[in-house]
Amino acid sequence: MTGYLTTHVLDTARGCPAAGLKIALYKLDGDTRSLLITLTTNDDGRTDEQILPADKFEIGTYELEFHAGAYLDAIGTPPEDPRFLDVIPIRFGMSEAAHYHVPLLLSPFGYSTYRGS
Repeated sequence: MTGYLTTHVLDTARGCPAAGLKIALYKLDGDTRSLLITLTTNDDGRTDEQILPADKFEIGTYELEFHAGAYLDAIGTPPEDPRFLDVIPIRFGMSEAAHYHVPLLLSPFGYSTYRGS
């Protein structure tokens, strides 16, 4: 099996996928953080392509940045200054060549994640 990475963002406050949310993926190597790709979620709250496809997959430590503040602004969530949630970083490790799915359940004042399938 080859490894790859996907995500799905659900807006739990509105009960729908979070469309138009920017996501950045970084690879971490010690203190070095390298941007690999930036994508935006589609109408289903998913990216149109795998965040990290099999041909670029490497075991290691990664960080997904979910740009929640810009998404909340775009959908008309009443603004705060500063927003309680702006950029949500999720740091995780991939230790085997497998499908890693890192979803985000989002509301203006909280979020959760897990290793999905």
